[in-house]
Amino acid sequence: MQPSGGPTGPRRLTALAATAVAACAVAACVGAPSGTAAARATTGAGSSAARATTGAGSTAASSAATASTRGTSATLGSPATESAATASTTDAAPPAEPAAPAVDLAALTLARMSLSQRVGQLLMVGSRATSADPRTLNAVTRYHVGNVMLTGRSTAGVRATARVSAALQRRATVKATAGVRLHVATDQEGGSVQVLRGSGFVRMPAALTQGRWTTKTLRSRATQWGRQLHAAGVTVNLAPVADTVPSAAFAPKNAPIGHFRREFGYTVGRVGSHAVAFSQGMHTARVQVAVKHFPGLGRVTANTDTTAGVTDRTTTRRSSDLQPFAASIKAGAPFVMMSTAYYSKMDARQPAAFSGTIVAGILRGDLGFRGVVISDDLGSARQVRRWSPGTRATRFVAAGGDMVLTVDPAVARSMFVALRDRARSDAGFRRQVDAAALRVLRSKQAQGLLPPR
Repeated sequence: MQPSGGPTGPRRLTALAATAVAACAVAACVGAPSGTAAARATTGAGSSAARATTGAGSTAASSAATASTRGTSATLGSPATESAATASTTDAAPPAEPAAPAVDLAALTLARMSLSQRVGQLLMVGSRATSADPRTLNAVTRYHVGNVMLTGRSTAGVRATARVSAALQRRATVKATAGVRLHVATDQEGGSVQVLRGSGFVRMPAALTQGRWTTKTLRSRATQWGRQLHAAGVTVNLAPVADTVPSAAFAPKNAPIGHFRREFGYTVGRVGSHAVAFSQGMHTARVQVAVKHFPGLGRVTANTDTTAGVTDRTTTRRSSDLQPFAASIKAGAPFVMMSTAYYSKMDARQPAAFSGTIVAGILRGDLGFRGVVISDDLGSARQVRRWSPGTRATRFVAAGGDMVLTVDPAVARSMFVALRDRARSDAGFRRQVDAAALRVLRSKQAQGLLPPR
């Protein structure tokens, strides 16, 4: 999170960008916000990148770099962009000039960034929803933090929230973030989990009520809610919940989800279809979503925010509870949020957010997710307090995560320093940081948050 060096010429930037993308492709790091082939092509992790992962040769890396400049559409991804690469030739017209290659703006932006600025893109730091927290503003300026979350509860309404978002965005300067604007996130699920209220915001019912609607109705309502968020300057909604609580009888015992009626229903089919509908509505309103809490919090009895040692002893790698997440990924979910619970039948040794088996093996591997992996709160949650803030951040990224979320801005510096210092001393970790930063930048490109070329 330190300022980048002097100016670099356009040709040099293009070369740097191609090198960055090729290196990420070899590391299997460039990904799209969807498990579909079309979406993987959107962000440069199409079949060429996949082959680069296994082939690891220079030819495969070159193919991945070329593929990264092509844009196609995903169900929930950025709008489709097509270029006419061929021109008909006739006797009356000379052959057309070769078409210029599409510009990979995210990779160009990455190439302009210092290591510290890249690390900053991996952090999302909390700020009060009612006013821009001075500590968060300082974190953007001094530690190059690239993402913020509006926390707590606000009844100030859309216009007042938009002013808070704008105040935070003003800190995203060339020196701080290389001119890359912030992702501004919040929790707007409905029911007891609705951070933003007041004039211009509709009161949202709990997900259990939303789950009784048709998917068409939910999609329409989510579009309305998303437009309100967009008007308030919010770019990411940390919703929907894709956790499946197994029954109405168990729900009151399920402290994090069922107790608060945060589930869409009690079957994976209902949860999956409504998570997708909610996400589609938000996408229509130009708000990205973070499907949570992978691989599911529907079977635990304690809350990771307030309790340590929370463990799911039921869910396996092949459990049907993963189906709502798989459906959301197939539909193009741009973010997936990791749970911090333990899953004894997947990886009993460490929380899901710190588990390479769960993040890289199951989420990335089995489910084919290529978007941004964000953590649940790693700043204040009791579940992860046995580790220092810096260790929490580095363990998450080492496991395959992209964006470290802390609702507490007081630990932002510790997390930044730990990530930066390890990236300086560990080439493999540096590659992971670069890959994660590129995925974050691609999500921002879809939102129009990157500076012009």
